Amino acid sequence: MQPIENKIISRVYGNGRGWAFCKNDFIDLGNADAIDKALSRLAQSQRVRRIARGLYDYPRYSDLLQKTLSPDIDQVANAYARKFNWRIEVSGESALNLLGLSTQIPAQYVYLSDGPSKSYDIMGVELNFKKSTLKDIGFKHRESTLIVQALKALGKEHLSESVFNKIRERIDAKNYAKILRDTQGSTGWIYEAIKQICKHGKLSNG
Repeated sequence: MQPIENKIISRVYGNGRGWAFCKNDFIDLGNADAIDKALSRLAQSQRVRRIARGLYDYPRYSDLLQKTLSPDIDQVANAYARKFNWRIEVSGESALNLLGLSTQIPAQYVYLSDGPSKSYDIMGVELNFKKSTLKDIGFKHRESTLIVQALKALGKEHLSESVFNKIRERIDAKNYAKILRDTQGSTGWIYEAIKQICKHGKLSNG
């Protein structure tokens, strides 16, 4: 591989499986044309996967199913946000789906955006961005926004240990501490719920 490809794939591997990205994520490594060509070569060699025009991912693989999994839609949405310099916020219904809290198979995922309304086909999944006024954009971490939006969509009266367990299954415990710090300014009942979700990681995360 050429030096720029080595640098790109090193960054991809460093972000882990499921990461979605565009050439903007490597703009410090070389000029745009060289990055485009390097990404195309990496896709041709199947080291990364092209999932839409100008967008790639490092696909997740299921040992159980013995196959490559569909793109992580939340990662894809955030890659588009970086590509176009948008600020985005996942909708409540989409947050429920991403955290495994909805029994319905989504026909589409919706994100609110301060950019124009756009729709993209991501390997058969519809991803919509709707121009909107963003309210909860103050969170640093994508996991924080996901949890807050899902809890708001559920409502206080529908929270339970079963709900908390489902969220824990989708959130890496090593992120608990940063989520707790990130969401301190949330509405009282939402932050209390987040403390319950993250309590199992407190001892290990300090």
